[in-house]
Amino acid sequence: MIGVAIVDDEALVRSGFELILGAVEDIEVVASVDGIGAVEAIRSSRPDVVLLDVRMPGRNGLDILDELQTWDDPPVVAILTTFDSDDYIARALRSGAAGFLVKDTDPEQLPMLLRSLSAGGIVLSPQVSRTLVGGFARAADREAARRLSGLTGREQDVLAALRTGASNTEIGEALHLSRATVKDHVSAILGKLEVTTRLEAAIIAERAGVRGDEAETR
Repeated sequence: MIGVAIVDDEALVRSGFELILGAVEDIEVVASVDGIGAVEAIRSSRPDVVLLDVRMPGRNGLDILDELQTWDDPPVVAILTTFDSDDYIARALRSGAAGFLVKDTDPEQLPMLLRSLSAGGIVLSPQVSRTLVGGFARAADREAARRLSGLTGREQDVLAALRTGASNTEIGEALHLSRATVKDHVSAILGKLEVTTRLEAAIIAERAGVRGDEAETR
């Protein structure tokens, strides 16, 4: 069972997510709160995944994200957004956000996206991807090429798979590697690309046009 906490200042948004997820057998909404009560609710309910709005009166979602990341075993956090502005993207990425979801995400896709997050994958709603790639990564284009050139062939294979949002287990199955080996490769990739999260690495890969087409030949 995947425990999910929904943090949004709009009761209607929270109710909508609760209604959608309440019909899914392997997902349980364990907390549904606004920003002010978020940290305590998350601490007591210990969800696997937190859907976190950023712009909330009373308590900024980015501040909540920063506080959660100080925990020994923080939950996976995906940012909820209407995407009318992307001025907070870089900070959310560097604070450890594992994904960005628009609030009108297709109800049929939402459970699948949460399962991916819970399994260690990364998630970008299609509406969000172009903004992230075009905005956050644009400034790093020249550096990205230099950093990518330092990856080994197998690391490039792992990065190509990581770009799709796959978890370590899924990458291992696709590339015939153990989960521990994949974890080592991901750590090496983050170090060489000089980023701290899988999502940042995936965005650099997207921007640079990294593909998995050659992975099967290696």
